[in-house]
Amino acid sequence: MDLPPVGLGTMGIDDPDPVATALSVGYRHLDTARIYGNEGVVGEGLAAGLADGDLDREDVTVATKLWIDDLAADEVGPAARESADRLGVEALDLLYVHRPRGDYDPEATLPALDRLVDEGLVRNVGVSNFEPDQLDRALDVLDAPLAAHQTELHPLFYRPELLEHAREHGYDVVAYSPLAGGRVREVDAVRSVAAAHDATPEAVAIAWATAKEPVAAIPKASSERHLHANLAAADLDLAPDEVAAIDAVEREEELFPE
Repeated sequence: MDLPPVGLGTMGIDDPDPVATALSVGYRHLDTARIYGNEGVVGEGLAAGLADGDLDREDVTVATKLWIDDLAADEVGPAARESADRLGVEALDLLYVHRPRGDYDPEATLPALDRLVDEGLVRNVGVSNFEPDQLDRALDVLDAPLAAHQTELHPLFYRPELLEHAREHGYDVVAYSPLAGGRVREVDAVRSVAAAHDATPEAVAIAWATAKEPVAAIPKASSERHLHANLAAADLDLAPDEVAAIDAVEREEELFPE
């Protein structure tokens, strides 16, 4: 996939206006999930963003995720169709397995996703919150290419082995919660780099994440000011020693453990 460096994470967004505004200021990747309960809201925002005719549907990557009770072989198709209907799209650009739990069975779930690709309902398959051995199994079972692995990634939680696995096998890493729920402002290394660049800690955290190939970040934002700031953060050029200083932070804050 050709994901832009920064997309919009929508967990907790319950108003279509921020989604429409995000598209108007340049976002081209919208991320939601069935468990967020806001696919309809994201769909409304997408429709509003496309309404003026300056943006084509094909320009926007619309991604959602199957929750753990959607993963039995006979549930994957109906759940994906419901998500597409709520989002108001004919096809889902990227459909993830949200977590490898519940009804997840790689030998049943992943072939069901392959069938949706063959049918044209799903364009790309992704997984989320997987361990390296689970990624290996998914790569073995899937006929479709694995397009992306979505994982928590921020200055307080960073697993280099997941990035190395992605590089080795040629798929994207999508970093959720790149601002650590606002905690990046408490990280000395991030604050120091931010001061050197006259930037915010949030901008530095996004720049640090997107400096790591092949990472795309999906911070959540609701205000137009924050939407602009997050999108521009990928253009902040950090020096190798600044990236290394943040890499060296002791990581203790996983926000969304199993």
